[in-house]
Amino acid sequence: MNGDFLEHYFTNSKELKSEFRTIKYKYNEYQFIFTSDNGVFSKDRIDFGSRALVETFLDTNTKKINSILDVGCGYGFMGIVLGKILNVNTILIDINKRAVHLTEKNIKENKVKARSLVSDVYENVEERFDLIITNPPIRAGKKIVYEILKNAKEFLNSDGELWFVIRKEQGAKSAIKELSELYKISLVKKIKGFYIIRAKID
Repeated sequence: MNGDFLEHYFTNSKELKSEFRTIKYKYNEYQFIFTSDNGVFSKDRIDFGSRALVETFLDTNTKKINSILDVGCGYGFMGIVLGKILNVNTILIDINKRAVHLTEKNIKENKVKARSLVSDVYENVEERFDLIITNPPIRAGKKIVYEILKNAKEFLNSDGELWFVIRKEQGAKSAIKELSELYKISLVKKIKGFYIIRAKID
């Protein structure tokens, strides 16, 4: 993959032709079908980091969750799976209009109580949430990644949590160190170089 192609999943490109594909996912008795397309992150398969984050949360969380925000949702995998399994209202946001369009389609396909909207980080977000979940777009640059992670606290309920995944070689340890100034950080799981991290308002 070259840099020109990679930019498409966090920007908007009218020149990129659509090439829809179907991706299936199962968690316990729950089955999901997603439509993906060119120009979105991990278009051909469920991203390992996103899957690890979702499954780790589902396997370990014991708190009652009433609202979820999926930041940088792509075609909606994380927010749709969590929203359906936990049966809670979910908002999914992305700067990429094509990703938001796909997410809307996937929300309907999977019958989830959710909505999707175009938002540059938290620009169009007006509510607070029990859970903010993100697989931050590393290739968008450190500034955007930290804007997502640091500013999440402004959109969390008082006992809310931010969960995110980041690879060790993409700065997981430095993220933990820097975010520790704002949150109480827990490293929930390490798997194949991915760090699953929970952050609570300190």
